[in-house]
Amino acid sequence: MNIAVILAGGTGTRMGGDRPKQFIEVDGRTVIERCIDAFEEAPGIDEIAVVVHPQWVDTMKDIAAHNAWKKVGKILEGGSERYMSSLNAISAYIDYPDDTNLLLHDAARPWVSQEVIDRTVEALARHEAVAVGIPSTDTVWEVRQDFDRELSKFIARIPERNTMWRAQTPQAFRLPLIRDAYQCALQDPQFHATDDCGVVRLYLPGIKIVVIPGEERNKKITFPEDLP
Repeated sequence: MNIAVILAGGTGTRMGGDRPKQFIEVDGRTVIERCIDAFEEAPGIDEIAVVVHPQWVDTMKDIAAHNAWKKVGKILEGGSERYMSSLNAISAYIDYPDDTNLLLHDAARPWVSQEVIDRTVEALARHEAVAVGIPSTDTVWEVRQDFDRELSKFIARIPERNTMWRAQTPQAFRLPLIRDAYQCALQDPQFHATDDCGVVRLYLPGIKIVVIPGEERNKKITFPEDLP
């Protein structure tokens, strides 16, 4: 069973405005509707769960009621940080069979294609952990703070560009794997991660996370200029 988890728990403060970016309309349809549409249409997806900020749960329920989606099975409350939203989704499916797969996807990436979703599902049939990304076309700098000078930064390292990829979503895992990774993470008082691959990489270092190609169009909406 392949379950798409749409992570929409953020408040989108960098976008400005009076609502989170996932509820902004683009050509008459909200960002989150476009995102759910993509997974609703994907033949390899059996169920969809949506994780939203507690203040926007009723709004999400209203949106779901006015759509003809058949796969949306759960609308869950998110947490104050991204990893908490992932954890709430994992907990909601904790009793599902071990052959259940979770595809965790940012609601702020509404242009994910059927090809990317299909490739992710196909890769999950062979691997325990799958990440979507695209090679960096820019040189990447590792920058550090110079504490001798106020607000001064310097280039500490320039990694080989051909080894650098830009992370996208979905990030997909076998349920027992991502469950175990988070159980380990919660035992660590210094735990901090910005995405689910980071949790697996840190707490289950023996697991290889297979990377499959994404697409430039699968970009994340962060600032107003990211909208068409």
